[in-house]
Amino acid sequence: MSERASVPKEAEETESEPEQEPVTTGAQSVIRALENAGTDYVFGVQGGAIMPVYDALYDSDINHVTMAHEQGASHAADAYGVVTGDPGVCFATSGPGATNLVTGIADANMDSDPVIALTGQVPTEFVGNDAFQETDTVGITQPITKESYFAADSDTVGDDVSEAFALADAGRQGPTLVDLPKDVTQGETEVEPGRPETPETYEVPEEADDEDVQEAVEALAEADRPVILSGGGVIKANASSALREFAKEYEIPVITTMPGIGSFPEDHELSLEWAGMHGTGYANMAISNTDCMLAIGTRFDDRLTGGVDSFAPDAEVIHVDIDPAEISKNVYADYPLIGDARNVLRQLFDAMPRAPDADEWRDQCQTWKDEYPMDYDTPDDEPLKPQYVVEQFSEMTPDDTIVCTGVGQHQMWASQFWEYTEPRTWVSSHGLGTMGYGVPAAIGAKLAAPDQEVVCFDGDGSFLMTVQGLSVAVREQLDITYVVLNNEAVGMVRQWQDGFYEGRRMASEYPWIPQFDKLAEAFGARGFTLESYDNVEETIQEARDYDGPSVIDAHIDPGENVFPMVPSGGDNGLFALNEDQLDMI
Repeated sequence: MSERASVPKEAEETESEPEQEPVTTGAQSVIRALENAGTDYVFGVQGGAIMPVYDALYDSDINHVTMAHEQGASHAADAYGVVTGDPGVCFATSGPGATNLVTGIADANMDSDPVIALTGQVPTEFVGNDAFQETDTVGITQPITKESYFAADSDTVGDDVSEAFALADAGRQGPTLVDLPKDVTQGETEVEPGRPETPETYEVPEEADDEDVQEAVEALAEADRPVILSGGGVIKANASSALREFAKEYEIPVITTMPGIGSFPEDHELSLEWAGMHGTGYANMAISNTDCMLAIGTRFDDRLTGGVDSFAPDAEVIHVDIDPAEISKNVYADYPLIGDARNVLRQLFDAMPRAPDADEWRDQCQTWKDEYPMDYDTPDDEPLKPQYVVEQFSEMTPDDTIVCTGVGQHQMWASQFWEYTEPRTWVSSHGLGTMGYGVPAAIGAKLAAPDQEVVCFDGDGSFLMTVQGLSVAVREQLDITYVVLNNEAVGMVRQWQDGFYEGRRMASEYPWIPQFDKLAEAFGARGFTLESYDNVEETIQEARDYDGPSVIDAHIDPGENVFPMVPSGGDNGLFALNEDQLDMI
């Protein structure tokens, strides 16, 4: 699978294009801007203030997917951007339409996912008068976007959209928004919008300073216990191939962050998989004992670091990031390298004087793998274990299968027990931790990569938040397999209550939940129930074989918890492998 599934921008610009009808309205200029940017899909919900834009979309070749809720539109656009590498686009009307997008926009902002949101707005003469379905969309979204624009003129609205599209994609990717007053989109114009271009004042650092690179590689070559920490920025920069080449050439063990899953193949002997609160014991041990860490495209968030003071205490840190604001924000960088991850990895590769002398260190990392394996028990007298369901799916599906999730225990099991070997195959909500992300994200992922299998693991709590998205998957005839790891609880909350609140389970368990297989059938999907080990493989295969969306309601052990676990703010090297050890930390 290619790192970026879409057509390269250079190719887009050189292809001959059919002659277009001239624009006559601001709304047509908005759609033309999206066409110029190569937009294939828009995810949205109609409404009064955005209606002129939808009317202009009527004559466009852009595909529109009508979502069941605006939050679903923003998550689908987000996932589309994660899988393709190019900005996903979502539409919503003013007021509640725009505010319903906010959760998805905030999610994309936290995870640096490329999204452009276009929102309807009341006519400019009514702005500030508390008109019907008016809200200050720009004011609400300014803190959670790279930029939010208020379109003020029919002649410039197309260029506003073009610039917003370019900005979402440039440098450190992220969401942008353009608020579209109805009189601006209905207004007349003959001005054709330009192609996407960032503002003249926006600069992206491409390569790190050569002297800084030389100092960094000398430190890395001298290390006895080196590790590479590969973050989500490696995938966003299409730097996975460069990372793999560097790590293999210089035989340095690789740890990923959770957003970095897939940047390095987990079946390779140098892989320690992912680190952090529920990362592998061996990854966390390596972090706690390394003497030199090459960290690429990571913001060192608290779920990775635990307590910052105890994070990699003996390590010199080489931090590669395209955003200078991330350097030494959470973890001090001894060697800051500001630039595009792929370019900087090439610089490091060319400058490395030699491989570190790290035979003993690699042996130690293998010893930790043997001491802290990712295993689990499957007693015959206990309910179905979720880890087994995930593992069986992983074994039965192609390597390029895309895995989407909601947020909770199921998300951790899906990241721990699926073997990831390719970038852009792990699609989840990380920084914001948005329950309900999975159902609409799978829709965006499948439309982004129609030839790849898409599996969505969800929890019963997370699934219920956006289950209406099943209607979209059915209507669009999308071949997606949804797996509800059903423990009749908001499982991660319940686990924390048991571990840190003396078992006081307040508002974390469901006294009643729907039968998800029957609910799926009501939506027009295919429903399955899974309750024992006897028919796991058969049910998985039957669900995969169904040509359309299917839902497996997997009734799992309600007492199963996620381990390993580093308590919040704790030392990565002091992780619990079970409940008894958690009590001792």
